[in-house]
Amino acid sequence: MDKIKELEKSFMKKEIPKFSVGDTVKVSVRIKEGDKTRLQAFEGIVIGKKGSGIKETFAVRRISYGEGVERVFQLHSPAVDSVSVIKKGKVTKAKLYYLRGKIGKYTKVEEKRESEETANAPVGEEGLS
Repeated sequence: MDKIKELEKSFMKKEIPKFSVGDTVKVSVRIKEGDKTRLQAFEGIVIGKKGSGIKETFAVRRISYGEGVERVFQLHSPAVDSVSVIKKGKVTKAKLYYLRGKIGKYTKVEEKRESEETANAPVGEEGLS
């Protein structure tokens, strides 16, 4: 089993940003057309993550021309060029499949924001007066 994990580790990508369910991400995918390759961006909300290691996948959903479009990407696939986080989302569920039944402004996810007081305060000095 250790040899398999070592082999898988050599194929895993090194620089992957931390993102979770509810975040808005932009995924750049390599598309081969004939003898040329190009990058195509797919931007949407992460509605689910699954698996671990080299088999890790994530599903991204977006609304395109009034229709919901979902794509499942393999995180360590050579076809996935880059993943960048646009916004952090504030959600309480692990899977956001309920967004499939929503339309319009109800498909939005609340943005997670840090308050300026807690972000700038040194650790351990919150309770001092």
